[in-house]
Amino acid sequence: MNQDRQTKKSQFTETETKNTSVKIIAIASLVVVAAVAVWLILGQGASDGYAALKAQNGEVRIDLARVSDGQAHYFTHEANGKKIDFFVVKSVDGVMRAAFDACDVCYREKKGYRQEGNFMVCNNCGMKFRSDLVNEVKGGCNPAPLNRQVDGDQIVIKTADLAGGGWYFN
Repeated sequence: MNQDRQTKKSQFTETETKNTSVKIIAIASLVVVAAVAVWLILGQGASDGYAALKAQNGEVRIDLARVSDGQAHYFTHEANGKKIDFFVVKSVDGVMRAAFDACDVCYREKKGYRQEGNFMVCNNCGMKFRSDLVNEVKGGCNPAPLNRQVDGDQIVIKTADLAGGGWYFN
């Protein structure tokens, strides 16, 4: 009889162990989902994860093939001891556009923008801006325009223009 009791008891112990494992996996999954959600909501406003660009002859150059997929690509360049964050995006009208990852209103929060379809969205206030208007409309919470030009198969941004936006990143 004692063996039957032990067998019954082990069945409940195994079930408790399985339930505990399921709970741990569920909690770990929730933590990962929450971390990803926070990253997406707060965006990529810090220089972490941005591709660092070095200047040559007073300009930075980015291969068009690297940024021509319609997605915003984030970069950073150090000027006068400050990391200057910006993004480049090929908008739906086929134009290569560039802007500081900051605006005149929310720059103090250092949260920048994220892309949602054809819109750049401020990670601080949630305002949306059509990507085909980047470099066209300035002021307010619009992405701060960054002068750029296409030279052959590269987009070229002068380091003086990058340094001119340094105040956004104080």
